[in-house]
Order: sequence, then C-alpha cells, then structure tokens
Amino acid sequence: MLQEFKAFAMKGNVIDLAVAVVIGAAFGKIVSSLVDNLITPSVGLFLGGVDFSGLSHTVGDAVFGYGAFIQSIIDFTIVAFVIFIAIKMINRAKGPEEIKKPAPQGPTEIELLMQIRDSLKR
Repeated sequence: MLQEFKAFAMKGNVIDLAVAVVIGAAFGKIVSSLVDNLITPSVGLFLGGVDFSGLSHTVGDAVFGYGAFIQSIIDFTIVAFVIFIAIKMINRAKGPEEIKKPAPQGPTEIELLMQIRDSLKR
C-alpha cells in the first residue's frame, strides 16, 4: 500500500497540480492585494465612495444583508476583470508563436482502420 501511495504521489500530474495550487494561491494574493488596495479605491472614487455592504432589510428578527451580496458581486466582477487583463498581458508577452501552436495531426479514423486491417492480415 505504501508503494502504491508513493507511485500515486510521485506521478507528474499530482506534482504539477500541487505546484499549480501553490502558485495559484500566491497569484490570488497578488490579485486580491491589487484589487483591494488599488482598483477598488479607484472605483470607489469614480462612483463617489458608494459601498453597498451596509444595505439590509429587517423582517421581524431576521436581517437580510443584501448589500453584502451586491458588494460581493461587484468585488468578484472587479477581480475577474483584473485576472482577465493579467492573463491577456501574459499571453501577449509570450508572443503569438507560443499561443497558437497547431495541434499535432495524427492519422485519420480511416487511416487507423486501414492500419488495423493490414495488421490483422499479417
């Protein structure tokens, strides 16, 4: 069982995934800092300092904080847009040859069937 776990843990896909998660978390912190400290205050200045997080509606003892939900949607939209721009800049920096590599062409279905047929004849 230990050998199987070692084989599983040392597969390239698992290690690649672990590296991607760590780098993604670090990139997430960078994007969050950018949005929280630079983009959101700029948007706040543009919108006149509007903050929806305090909006709520009370019915009996229940408080519906719909403003926090609206603010979360706005924050998500800003983060998604910043990530989109960052990915666009990274792709531009890579250059067109790395972005548009043609997919390797293999034999067609008919060619594969002909190869199988020829192999069976032998």
